[in-house]
Order: sequence, then structure tokens, then C-alpha cells
Amino acid sequence: MNAALHVIAAEANGIKITGIRKGYKRMIDGDFLTLNINHLQKMVHRGGTLLRTARSQLFLTLEGRQLALKHLQENNINALIAIGDDGTFKGLLAFSDHQAFF
Repeated sequence: MNAALHVIAAEANGIKITGIRKGYKRMIDGDFLTLNINHLQKMVHRGGTLLRTARSQLFLTLEGRQLALKHLQENNINALIAIGDDGTFKGLLAFSDHQAFF
């Protein structure tokens, strides 16, 4: 996953990249990490993910998704790219119902 976070093109175009530690679980808590090319170049050859992973039962609820959306908006995050498996994409599908984000 670290290789997927490579941000050269984004930085070249003035786009700020923010990672969310432990996925949906910490999105609800507002645990974000600003990612930059210097930091990621040190990590790209390592396995796993510097952002870590986690499951979230709270994200399965409307209340949890609303809280996650609130933290995204407070941090001026206006796009979401998810990297993961079936659970990740099921979460995105549930989150896509929140039209205010998109």
C-alpha cells in the first residue's frame, strides 16, 4: 500500500494529500496525516502500510458516517480515495449516500 500513496503528481499540481490512519475507524476520530513526497519516498520500499488498517463497527451506522463526514469537512478534505478490499468498498458504498460530501 505504501507505493500507492506516491504523491509526486499531486504535489506538482498543488494538491494536498491527507492520509487517514486506521481507515474508517480513525476517520470518525479525525486522525489524519499530511503526506508529502519526502516522507513517502522513505516508505515506498517497505511492505504494509504506514497508515495501518482497522475495522469499524461504528462506521456501519449512520451516526458514525456522519461523524466521519464532519471530520473530513472540518479538515477541508474534498475527495476520498480508498485503498483496500471488499470491506473498504462496502464502506465507500454506504458513505456514497451522503450527497453533501460528493
